[in-house]
Amino acid sequence: MREIAPGIHRWTARHPEWHPGDWGAEVACFAVRDSGRTLLVDPLVDGSWDALDGVVHGDVATLITIPYHVRSAAECAERYGGSIWGHRACLKRLAKGDPFHELSPETTPAGVRPIVIGKPRRHEMPLLIESCGALCFGDALVGVPGSEGPLRIWFWSDYSDAWYRRRFLPSLEPLKELDVRAVLVTHGDSVVKDARAELRRGLERESWYHRSG
Repeated sequence: MREIAPGIHRWTARHPEWHPGDWGAEVACFAVRDSGRTLLVDPLVDGSWDALDGVVHGDVATLITIPYHVRSAAECAERYGGSIWGHRACLKRLAKGDPFHELSPETTPAGVRPIVIGKPRRHEMPLLIESCGALCFGDALVGVPGSEGPLRIWFWSDYSDAWYRRRFLPSLEPLKELDVRAVLVTHGDSVVKDARAELRRGLERESWYHRSG
Protein backbone atom coordinates (compact mmCIF):
# COMPACT_ATOMS: atom_id res chain seq x y z
CA MET A 1 0.00 0.00 0.00
CA ARG A 2 1.51 3.33 -1.07
CA GLU A 3 0.17 6.88 -1.14
CA ILE A 4 1.00 8.05 -4.67
CA ALA A 5 -0.65 11.48 -4.31
CA PRO A 6 -2.40 13.20 -1.41
CA GLY A 7 -5.32 10.99 -0.42
CA ILE A 8 -4.75 8.47 -3.25
CA HIS A 9 -3.48 5.07 -2.11
CA ARG A 10 -2.43 2.31 -4.53
CA TRP A 11 -1.84 -1.36 -3.90
CA THR A 12 -1.28 -4.34 -6.18
CA ALA A 13 -2.41 -7.95 -6.12
CA ARG A 14 -1.93 -11.05 -8.22
CA HIS A 15 -4.45 -11.26 -11.06
CA PRO A 16 -6.66 -14.33 -10.39
CA GLU A 17 -6.51 -15.56 -14.00
CA TRP A 18 -3.32 -14.38 -15.74
CA HIS A 19 0.00 -16.20 -15.70
CA PRO A 20 2.85 -15.09 -13.42
CA GLY A 21 5.45 -12.96 -15.15
CA ASP A 22 3.17 -11.90 -17.97
CA TRP A 23 2.26 -8.23 -18.41
CA GLY A 24 -0.93 -7.61 -16.48
CA ALA A 25 -0.44 -10.49 -14.04
CA GLU A 26 -0.26 -7.90 -11.27
CA VAL A 27 -3.16 -5.47 -11.08
CA ALA A 28 -3.44 -2.16 -9.27
CA CYS A 29 -6.28 -1.10 -6.99
CA PHE A 30 -6.98 2.24 -5.35
CA ALA A 31 -8.39 3.70 -2.16
CA VAL A 32 -9.15 7.42 -2.43
CA ARG A 33 -9.81 9.39 0.76
CA ASP A 34 -12.37 11.97 -0.25
CA SER A 35 -14.13 14.45 2.06
CA GLY A 36 -14.53 12.14 5.04
CA ARG A 37 -15.24 9.00 2.99
CA THR A 38 -13.21 6.37 1.16
CA LEU A 39 -13.76 5.35 -2.44
CA LEU A 40 -12.40 1.91 -3.33
CA VAL A 41 -11.70 1.49 -7.04
CA ASP A 42 -11.59 -2.05 -8.50
CA PRO A 43 -10.40 -3.57 -5.20
CA LEU A 44 -8.70 -6.97 -5.12
CA VAL A 45 -7.57 -8.31 -1.73
CA ASP A 46 -5.79 -11.64 -1.94
CA GLY A 47 -4.24 -11.80 1.53
CA SER A 48 -4.19 -9.68 4.65
CA TRP A 49 -6.64 -6.80 5.02
CA ASP A 50 -4.41 -4.92 7.45
CA ALA A 51 -3.01 -2.39 4.99
CA LEU A 52 -6.42 -1.50 3.60
CA ASP A 53 -7.93 -1.34 7.09
CA GLY A 54 -5.34 1.31 7.90
CA VAL A 55 -6.46 3.50 5.00
CA VAL A 56 -10.25 3.16 4.98
CA HIS A 57 -11.95 6.00 6.82
CA GLY A 58 -15.55 7.14 7.11
CA ASP A 59 -18.28 6.01 4.75
CA VAL A 60 -17.21 3.71 1.94
CA ALA A 61 -18.32 3.27 -1.68
CA THR A 62 -16.84 0.60 -3.93
CA LEU A 63 -16.52 1.66 -7.57
CA ILE A 64 -16.11 -0.80 -10.47
CA THR A 65 -14.76 0.58 -13.74
CA ILE A 66 -15.52 -2.54 -15.82
CA PRO A 67 -17.40 -5.75 -14.90
CA TYR A 68 -14.23 -7.89 -15.13
CA HIS A 69 -12.96 -5.96 -12.10
CA VAL A 70 -15.69 -6.87 -9.60
CA ARG A 71 -13.09 -9.04 -7.80
CA SER A 72 -13.25 -8.33 -4.03
CA ALA A 73 -16.06 -5.77 -4.22
CA ALA A 74 -18.55 -7.89 -2.27
CA GLU A 75 -16.02 -8.66 0.45
CA CYS A 76 -15.20 -4.95 0.76
CA ALA A 77 -18.86 -4.03 1.07
CA GLU A 78 -19.34 -6.68 3.74
CA ARG A 79 -16.27 -5.54 5.69
CA TYR A 80 -16.65 -1.78 5.42
CA GLY A 81 -20.31 -1.26 4.56
CA GLY A 82 -21.57 0.94 1.77
CA SER A 83 -22.65 0.07 -1.74
CA ILE A 84 -21.05 -1.34 -4.89
CA TRP A 85 -21.40 0.85 -7.98
CA GLY A 86 -20.81 -0.31 -11.55
CA HIS A 87 -22.30 -1.19 -14.93
CA ARG A 88 -25.36 -3.43 -14.63
CA ALA A 89 -23.34 -6.27 -16.17
CA CYS A 90 -21.49 -6.46 -12.82
CA LEU A 91 -24.55 -8.27 -11.44
CA LYS A 92 -23.44 -11.44 -13.24
CA ARG A 93 -20.38 -11.52 -10.98
CA LEU A 94 -22.16 -10.70 -7.73
CA ALA A 95 -24.45 -12.70 -5.49
CA LYS A 96 -28.09 -11.93 -4.93
CA GLY A 97 -28.31 -9.60 -1.98
CA ASP A 98 -24.99 -7.82 -2.55
CA PRO A 99 -25.53 -4.05 -2.12
CA PHE A 100 -25.26 -3.14 -5.80
CA HIS A 101 -26.31 0.08 -7.52
CA GLU A 102 -26.15 0.61 -11.26
CA LEU A 103 -23.69 3.36 -12.14
CA SER A 104 -24.59 5.80 -14.90
CA PRO A 105 -24.16 9.50 -15.64
CA GLU A 106 -27.58 10.01 -14.04
CA THR A 107 -27.07 7.74 -11.00
CA THR A 108 -23.75 8.02 -9.21
CA PRO A 109 -22.22 8.70 -5.81
CA ALA A 110 -21.75 12.41 -5.13
CA GLY A 111 -18.55 13.74 -6.63
CA VAL A 112 -17.99 10.77 -8.95
CA ARG A 113 -18.51 11.25 -12.69
CA PRO A 114 -18.82 8.11 -14.83
CA ILE A 115 -18.03 8.68 -18.50
CA VAL A 116 -19.60 6.68 -21.30
CA ILE A 117 -17.11 5.50 -23.94
CA GLY A 118 -17.12 3.32 -27.02
CA LYS A 119 -19.12 2.96 -30.22
CA PRO A 120 -20.90 0.66 -29.62
CA ARG A 121 -21.03 1.64 -25.97
CA ARG A 122 -18.66 -0.30 -23.74
CA HIS A 123 -19.45 -1.76 -20.35
CA GLU A 124 -16.36 0.07 -19.14
CA MET A 125 -16.78 3.60 -17.79
CA PRO A 126 -13.79 5.71 -16.77
CA LEU A 127 -14.55 7.44 -13.46
CA LEU A 128 -13.57 10.99 -12.54
CA ILE A 129 -13.30 11.60 -8.80
CA GLU A 130 -13.84 15.31 -8.93
CA SER A 131 -12.39 16.42 -5.58
CA CYS A 132 -8.87 15.23 -6.46
CA GLY A 133 -9.14 15.16 -10.25
CA ALA A 134 -8.38 11.43 -10.40
CA LEU A 135 -9.49 9.79 -13.66
CA CYS A 136 -9.73 6.01 -13.14
CA PHE A 137 -9.53 3.54 -16.04
CA GLY A 138 -10.28 -0.16 -16.14
CA ASP A 139 -8.84 -1.49 -19.42
CA ALA A 140 -9.18 1.29 -22.00
CA LEU A 141 -5.94 3.06 -21.07
CA VAL A 142 -2.97 1.25 -19.54
CA GLY A 143 0.63 1.82 -18.58
CA VAL A 144 3.00 0.09 -21.00
CA PRO A 145 6.60 -0.49 -19.88
CA GLY A 146 9.35 0.26 -22.36
CA SER A 147 7.16 2.32 -24.70
CA GLU A 148 7.65 5.93 -25.74
CA GLY A 149 5.33 7.03 -22.94
CA PRO A 150 3.63 5.50 -19.91
CA LEU A 151 0.03 5.58 -21.19
CA ARG A 152 -1.46 3.99 -24.30
CA ILE A 153 -4.85 2.75 -25.45
CA TRP A 154 -5.02 -1.02 -25.06
CA PHE A 155 -6.82 -3.25 -27.50
CA TRP A 156 -6.88 -7.03 -27.54
CA SER A 157 -9.34 -7.90 -30.30
CA ASP A 158 -8.61 -8.59 -33.96
CA TYR A 159 -9.73 -5.11 -34.96
CA SER A 160 -6.99 -2.97 -36.45
CA ASP A 161 -5.51 0.15 -34.97
CA ALA A 162 -7.22 2.04 -37.78
CA TRP A 163 -10.61 0.69 -36.64
CA TYR A 164 -9.89 1.82 -33.08
CA ARG A 165 -8.99 5.28 -34.28
CA ARG A 166 -12.13 5.55 -36.40
CA ARG A 167 -14.68 4.07 -33.97
CA PHE A 168 -13.26 4.07 -30.44
CA LEU A 169 -10.88 7.00 -30.10
CA PRO A 170 -13.48 9.70 -30.91
CA SER A 171 -15.48 8.61 -27.87
CA LEU A 172 -12.44 9.37 -25.68
CA GLU A 173 -11.91 12.90 -27.00
CA PRO A 174 -14.08 14.54 -24.27
CA LEU A 175 -11.65 13.18 -21.65
CA LYS A 176 -9.04 15.66 -22.85
CA GLU A 177 -11.14 18.56 -21.56
CA LEU A 178 -11.52 17.25 -18.00
CA ASP A 179 -9.71 18.73 -15.01
CA VAL A 180 -7.43 15.71 -14.56
CA ARG A 181 -4.68 15.78 -11.94
CA ALA A 182 -4.06 12.03 -11.75
CA VAL A 183 -4.62 9.15 -14.18
CA LEU A 184 -5.16 5.90 -12.30
CA VAL A 185 -4.82 2.70 -14.31
CA THR A 186 -5.27 -0.87 -13.11
CA HIS A 187 -2.62 -2.23 -15.49
CA GLY A 188 0.79 -0.59 -15.38
CA ASP A 189 1.91 2.63 -13.72
CA SER A 190 -0.43 5.49 -12.94
CA VAL A 191 0.44 9.12 -13.66
CA VAL A 192 0.26 11.77 -10.94
CA LYS A 193 2.53 14.43 -12.47
CA ASP A 194 1.48 16.50 -15.50
CA ALA A 195 -1.44 14.10 -15.71
CA ARG A 196 -3.64 16.08 -18.05
CA ALA A 197 -0.87 16.53 -20.59
CA GLU A 198 0.14 12.88 -20.33
CA LEU A 199 -3.48 11.80 -20.76
CA ARG A 200 -3.66 13.78 -23.99
CA ARG A 201 -0.43 12.26 -25.25
CA GLY A 202 -1.60 8.77 -24.28
CA LEU A 203 -4.79 9.16 -26.28
CA GLU A 204 -2.83 10.32 -29.32
CA ARG A 205 -0.19 7.56 -29.35
CA GLU A 206 -0.57 4.47 -31.47
CA SER A 207 -2.75 1.98 -29.64
CA TRP A 208 -1.11 -1.09 -28.12
CA TYR A 209 -2.12 -4.63 -29.03
CA HIS A 210 -1.63 -7.29 -26.39
CA ARG A 211 -3.43 -10.52 -25.55
CA SER A 212 -2.87 -12.48 -22.37
CA GLY A 213 -4.60 -14.70 -19.88
